[in-house]
Amino acid sequence: MAFCAQWKINLVTSTPGYPKANGQAKSSNKVVINCLKKKLKQRKGRWAEELPLVLWADKTTPKTSASLTPYSLVYGCEAVIPAEISLHTTRCSLNTVEENQPLMQDSLALAEELRDTAKIRIASYQQTIARSYNKNVDIRVFGEGDLVLQKVFPNTKDKNAGKLAPAWEGPYLIDSIVGQGAYRLQTLDGEMIPRSWNVSHLKLFHV
Repeated sequence: MAFCAQWKINLVTSTPGYPKANGQAKSSNKVVINCLKKKLKQRKGRWAEELPLVLWADKTTPKTSASLTPYSLVYGCEAVIPAEISLHTTRCSLNTVEENQPLMQDSLALAEELRDTAKIRIASYQQTIARSYNKNVDIRVFGEGDLVLQKVFPNTKDKNAGKLAPAWEGPYLIDSIVGQGAYRLQTLDGEMIPRSWNVSHLKLFHV
């Protein structure tokens, strides 16, 4: 925090300073952990030695959303992998150190355009995923006075009910609409149910 205050950096809940609230960090960590598990099948306890290789592989692998590698988004060009050096590809055999320097500068100059292109691709990818997801979403909207059933959770389930215990309980009356997809409930006797309930935990009760 002292470092951030010195350089006037404002940390918000979407930064790695709060990893539980950072979905992108969680997703990246999941990829790294899964790759480590595959590498450590025969090398238990050597994750520290394998971590740099896994991180390098992750940074040089194209991502589905952007169709580009994280490395190219930072440096403007793709990384030279060890296989290209050993196989003497055209990229490595025709370029010299002197010729490579101006080419790298040109790549850095075009990196911002590459990032803008990646942003457009990511936005298009997200819209495609959203449309696919929304096709299978069952939109439920209740009004005040509707009778609904409430999902039974493990902490509210009768311990002696066994496997044949009902998955829903009620009916309850919709008392008020708290927000989009959130409702306050009351029993048929007029007793208020603690806290609001999400629509995903409710379903319409048919008399």
